[in-house]
Amino acid sequence: MGIRSDLDSNFDYEIVDEFLDHYSMMIDYMDTMIIDLSKPNMFDQSVNELFRVFHNIKSASSFLKIEPMAKLSAFVEDALDQLRTNHVAVNEETVNWLLSISDMFAAWNDDLKLDNELSHIKYSLLKLPDLENN
Repeated sequence: MGIRSDLDSNFDYEIVDEFLDHYSMMIDYMDTMIIDLSKPNMFDQSVNELFRVFHNIKSASSFLKIEPMAKLSAFVEDALDQLRTNHVAVNEETVNWLLSISDMFAAWNDDLKLDNELSHIKYSLLKLPDLENN
C-alpha cells in the first residue's frame, strides 16, 4: 500500500484529491519562483510566493499526517522567512539548494501519483546554505 492508498483510507476522497491538485500545481511553478529569487526586481514577490507555497504545503501535509513533507516544508519555510525578513539577496548556493528542495517535492508528487511509499529525504537538503553570503 502506497501513500495515496494510505491517504484515501484515512481521509475523505475529496480532501485528498483537492490536496493532490493544489500540490501538483504548486510543484509545477516552484522552480520558476526559485529562479526569480535571483532577479532583484522579482525577489520580494518570489520570496513571498515561495513562503506561501511552503506554508500551504506544511499546513496541508500536517493535516494529512504526511510527516516528512510537513517537516521539510517547515524547515524551508523558516529559511524563506529569514530571507524575507532580512531582505537578503540570494546567492547561487541558496538557489541550488532550493532547486534541490523542489526536486524532492517533485519526487514526492510522483510517489503520490504512482501510489508508492514516499521517497526518503536526502540528507544534503537538511544543511542550510549560507543565507547571508551574497
